[in-house]
Amino acid sequence: MNDKADFTQGSILKKLVFFMMPVLGALILQAAYGAVDLLVVGRFGSTSGLSAVSTGSQVLNLVTFVVIQFAMGITVLIARYLGEKKPQQIGAVIGGAVVVFALISIGLFIIMVCFARPISVLMQAPAEAVDLTSQYVRICGSGIFFIVAYNLMAAIFRGLGDSKSPLLFVLVACIVNIIGDLVLVAGLHKDAAGAALATVMAQALSVVFAVILLLKKELPFAIKKSDFRFNPQCKKFLKIGLPLALQECLTQLSFLALCAFVNRLGLEASSGYGVACKIVNFAMLVPSALMQSMASFVSQNVGAGKTKRAKKSMFTGIGVGLAVGFFVFLLVLFKGDVLAGFFSTDAGVVQKGYDYLKGFALETIVTAVLFSMVGYFNGNNKTLWVMAQGLIQTLLVRLPLAYFMSIQPNASLTKIGLAAPVSTIVGIILNIGFFLYLERANRKKQ
Repeated sequence: MNDKADFTQGSILKKLVFFMMPVLGALILQAAYGAVDLLVVGRFGSTSGLSAVSTGSQVLNLVTFVVIQFAMGITVLIARYLGEKKPQQIGAVIGGAVVVFALISIGLFIIMVCFARPISVLMQAPAEAVDLTSQYVRICGSGIFFIVAYNLMAAIFRGLGDSKSPLLFVLVACIVNIIGDLVLVAGLHKDAAGAALATVMAQALSVVFAVILLLKKELPFAIKKSDFRFNPQCKKFLKIGLPLALQECLTQLSFLALCAFVNRLGLEASSGYGVACKIVNFAMLVPSALMQSMASFVSQNVGAGKTKRAKKSMFTGIGVGLAVGFFVFLLVLFKGDVLAGFFSTDAGVVQKGYDYLKGFALETIVTAVLFSMVGYFNGNNKTLWVMAQGLIQTLLVRLPLAYFMSIQPNASLTKIGLAAPVSTIVGIILNIGFFLYLERANRKKQ
């Protein structure tokens, strides 16, 4: 393991930021990925197409984020084995992961292709946009193998302490997606279907590129044919990843429910919320990068027996996140209408998007604290707790509050947006309590 990939020594701030920056870059490109779809359809497609991409991308986000969290089990386990100086175990982790994720892909393919229309109806897509939404979901479902494979490859590279390679192959995907959107939507006027096709083609090419990079990479372990089966390592990464995947699944379902609440307010509100969600994706980039980086950083240190260093990395992450979060807060709160204007020329849609952002703005600060703590607990293999706290804040706070706000006589997107920071503050309180509980328990053991 080279020095840059060794998180157990040297400056925490320097190494954390060094590792985080490519993760952040990859996340920026992934966000741009979805944003370009919306931007091009908003400029060259129809309002129905914009609503379809908005609603359909929520479904795709559900799938993608669940897969990312599931794959976190692989990242943590690989990093743990590197910290413990047991790289010979990693081949079996990767082989088992390929088998498990292939089965997941088959299940997702069947659901998204066969049930695209019921899903769109369930999402309460506006009547004018149901057909286009179904099309978008079905096409993305057809390419789900590539989407799953890409996120699996990214998890493997990050577990190995390499955050630069995922950045390279998402860059390839982003470039291809932009070209595809311009040709299919702006040039051939394929509307939402064109955006979906561009997404699938881009993901396919990025997977090919990722596999080539992995094969060329000097690895500290060997992968054998016998590794590609259900092996004992499957149980280990499933134990870590399943609680995170379940929590993320229910969280994203709550976002779908939120999207459905907003869709009831009409086509303009639906499109405006879709625009706001793309801006939210960008606003959440630094906290998300911190969370993903923290899991690898903490896991390696815990594997090496350096628990104090792991703890210090969490506080370092919180500090970095707060510094950036305050700047993003000001930008979203005071210039949210300008940001929304990048994605739509419709004044009504822009205003609705900004309305939501005004309520959401505080989330950019408080999430920096929450996500750093969650990354710390993930790296400590406390994923059952991460699942529990996530479900409490989502199902007991965010969703009921958003629903209550949506059924008021003069329902406001600003008030619906407030549900996010309120639930995050509850999550922070819960995590502080759990952290103090663990500290007390560890002191008793010593």
